[in-house]
Amino acid sequence: MDVQDRARRHAALGDPIRLALVDDLAASDRSPTELGRRHELPSNLLAHHLDVLEEAGLVERTDSTGDRRRRYVRLRRAAVLDLGMGVTSPEGPVLFVCTHNSARSQLAAALWRREVGSEADSAGTHPADRVHPGAIAAARRAGLDLSDARPKTIDEAGLRNRRVITVCDRAHEELEPDGDRLHWSTPDPADDPAPDAFDAALGRLRARIVTMQG
Repeated sequence: MDVQDRARRHAALGDPIRLALVDDLAASDRSPTELGRRHELPSNLLAHHLDVLEEAGLVERTDSTGDRRRRYVRLRRAAVLDLGMGVTSPEGPVLFVCTHNSARSQLAAALWRREVGSEADSAGTHPADRVHPGAIAAARRAGLDLSDARPKTIDEAGLRNRRVITVCDRAHEELEPDGDRLHWSTPDPADDPAPDAFDAALGRLRARIVTMQG
């Protein structure tokens, strides 16, 4: 990154509100409604601050893959590394949730156990009959083993004393609002015809986890 880009990003973060927004987004994607509520900002003021952050290349806004009327604000992961920002990793057991528990949440839990070295499980709001073969193959290429993994419901996995991280928009939107829940918006690789879709999803999830590991 050149000096001008660095200066523009640091200038954008010179405002305490924008710095607080970036700190929040470093851990979780948020909808504008969630951000406004969490930071007690009216919609017009929030929109202004997000415009400044987006122009500085720090955040991006994407349409939900669940409810198309919704949007999510996501921190550009490279920005976290370029600016030397730290992201606190959740303590204790983690439960990753997606719709079918057949790919994204399974991959995320396996990555978490390896990269973080602590307990992680996965579940689905509408579990499939089996883990997707594409997820099993991508996991194998990354040195992970999902051969014995089976989709299960959230009730089967259990929420007690677990930090929930949703990895798909639809699951995030189906669950009751919870200010402690994190959301990592990850498109479903099963809906992507690209031959490397599952590897790409795994790579996105790994980037999130590695960022938290500093």
